[in-house]
Amino acid sequence: MAILALDQGTSGSKALVVDDEGIHAVAEIPLHPHYLPGGGVEQDPHELLDSLFNAGKEAVVKAGKKIDGVALANQGETILAWDPTTGEPLTTCIVWQDRRAESVVERLREHSDFIHERTALVLDSYFTAPKMTWLRENLTCEGVVTTTDTWIAYKLTGEFVTDTSTASRSLLLDIDSVTWNKELLNIFNLENEELPRIVASDEIIGMTKEFGDEIPVGGLIVDQQAALFAESCLNRGEGKCTYGTGAFILMNVGEKAPRFSNGLTTSVAWTLRGRTQYCADGQVYTAASAVRWMRDMDIIPAPEAMDKLAAPSSGGVICGPSFAGLAAPWWRPEAGAFLTGMKLATNKPQIIRSILEGIAAQIAHLSRMMCEEMKISRERLRVDGGLTKCHTLMQIQSDLLQVRVETYPSAHATALGAAAAMRLALNSELSVEEGPFPWHAAACYEPAISDDEAQKFLERWLAAVEANMEF
Repeated sequence: MAILALDQGTSGSKALVVDDEGIHAVAEIPLHPHYLPGGGVEQDPHELLDSLFNAGKEAVVKAGKKIDGVALANQGETILAWDPTTGEPLTTCIVWQDRRAESVVERLREHSDFIHERTALVLDSYFTAPKMTWLRENLTCEGVVTTTDTWIAYKLTGEFVTDTSTASRSLLLDIDSVTWNKELLNIFNLENEELPRIVASDEIIGMTKEFGDEIPVGGLIVDQQAALFAESCLNRGEGKCTYGTGAFILMNVGEKAPRFSNGLTTSVAWTLRGRTQYCADGQVYTAASAVRWMRDMDIIPAPEAMDKLAAPSSGGVICGPSFAGLAAPWWRPEAGAFLTGMKLATNKPQIIRSILEGIAAQIAHLSRMMCEEMKISRERLRVDGGLTKCHTLMQIQSDLLQVRVETYPSAHATALGAAAAMRLALNSELSVEEGPFPWHAAACYEPAISDDEAQKFLERWLAAVEANMEF
């Protein structure tokens, strides 16, 4: 049963063909988001769609196998307006990183508590609804405005759908009933919008001929939750962190959606076999993008050099690598990155180390908050993404978490998670536990410092973050 898994991301589109024997082909096509004045981040919808479909076709040709189904993972909170009759885009894609809807958020502050209670999210322009309102007020009132997965699914099948995990990132979904909420739609002045049908991640939504013979399409799931599923975090308390452009830590919290009062958020992890599970999630906006900044500033020649160049100690230098602002638990989009504690002896190796420590510190802080709130003792954290190749970062992460860190063996966790959901859609006899492809950790890291040392470092780091936000 070969599955073509499509992974539409921020910086590129990926497609792979996988079955029980393994991955048979991978194709990737880069994308180039446009960074605009005033916090705007956009993508060309034609470039986005062409990259995804061309990657899919290339992977099918490379694999040379009969394809039994197509799965789709998406980047979550990226939206566009499009014509529901022709499928033609009416605007650019407004990317999840776009901050232009902050004006919408500010004028709706009085509704923050209600929104949090209904959605288990916080009112922030990171999520979908403020972007939708901003688009309607500034770009067009024509057509429908949806997340990109709905548009891609329509172009593939003619169906108008989104999955429960993507819908849960919108600020428009009642998190408990997993249905669109009229009161939320009214708050965002979106009450007249046509919204897609919400489907499960193990549901076949339609058929496509885009990649050859007519084949079913399903396995719709948002990117971070796809990785959570691929890494078999199926039980309460199990979690993963993906280190991409940003870093995203998710923890399975079971079949009830908790509301956090500390800045953390809750989303749908997935709906499979008629059951919805939830996850706590924390977002770090800047991870690989901080590494890219170091390269652009000639601090490192390439990401692969960090292990060789990073100092064994930062020498007291502390970094908050919040180049794109702070997400959970602070939700301060205006916050900037900082370096503090530098001395005349400070050089590039200490700066590299401090930036890696800053990335790991925010993940450790979020993880500890999740565990404390849920009264769960974490035993390990599973990790994926390009930065897991940096042994220094992974060791720092284990040190600050004070738990075992296990790296996922594939660079394609998101696509494999979508494929795992599609396996369930194609074979009703499989259990949820049998959905993910079997895997073994590529590397494991154990803490090399004491809990007391880790706690003292995090306290210093948090104090520096709070001090920086006063400016």
